[in-house]
Amino acid sequence: MYKFMIGVLALSFSVNVLAWGQIGHRVTGAIAQQHLTAQAQAAISALLPNEDLAEASTYPDEMRSNPDEFWQKKAGPFHYVTIPRGKTYPQVGAPEEGDGVTALSKFTETLKSSEASKEDKQLALRFIVHIIGDLHQPLHAGDGTDRGGNDFKVNFFWQDTNLHRVWDSELIEQRKLSYTEWTEKLSRKISEQNVERWKTTDPKVWIAESIKIRNEIYPEEKSISWDYLYNHLPQAQERLKMAGIRIATYLNDIYK
Repeated sequence: MYKFMIGVLALSFSVNVLAWGQIGHRVTGAIAQQHLTAQAQAAISALLPNEDLAEASTYPDEMRSNPDEFWQKKAGPFHYVTIPRGKTYPQVGAPEEGDGVTALSKFTETLKSSEASKEDKQLALRFIVHIIGDLHQPLHAGDGTDRGGNDFKVNFFWQDTNLHRVWDSELIEQRKLSYTEWTEKLSRKISEQNVERWKTTDPKVWIAESIKIRNEIYPEEKSISWDYLYNHLPQAQERLKMAGIRIATYLNDIYK
């Protein structure tokens, strides 16, 4: 019965939500590109000869309007997980239709398979880059009560919006930087110690980190601006950096 309820909660999460927006996803892909091993870089270039990871990272969101059944019926749950407050992902698991963790596992199998087509491997690679980014956005580990913050209405810098959108894009876009400027800015602040500390390919670790942040970012006041930006933009920047390193680590592990 509990598993059934989690499935219902997951279905209630809007399939139209995006994570990080295009700028944020491209930043994670661009950072990852800088930390690939030569072997991983060669394999990825052979699979996507005219596409870097920054471009690949946004593909699953860009295809949401594709009328094909895969994009309209199956792919929506791949972008998030649902964990009620006080629970962990291992305690809850995935609903019947799957989630970001199960999709990551399946796409990893495809990428490693000697029998999968090149087209299937291209899709798998794009989704892997995207899903890892998604799981580092705190509200893509929603608690099932407000569609990952989509139903939590706020006024951000005097514009009506919702908390999910603030974290997807508005925190980042407020600085008026391109994704290449963000990548340069954040990459300079990633130390060798950061890389070693963040190297983990276990999505349960990423999700636990996102849950901890998720539980701290709901504002008491619905009108938020400079104070909220000051307190939480550093968290968003840290998650982008961590996602980039972990995308690279994950792909380096696949191609080792």
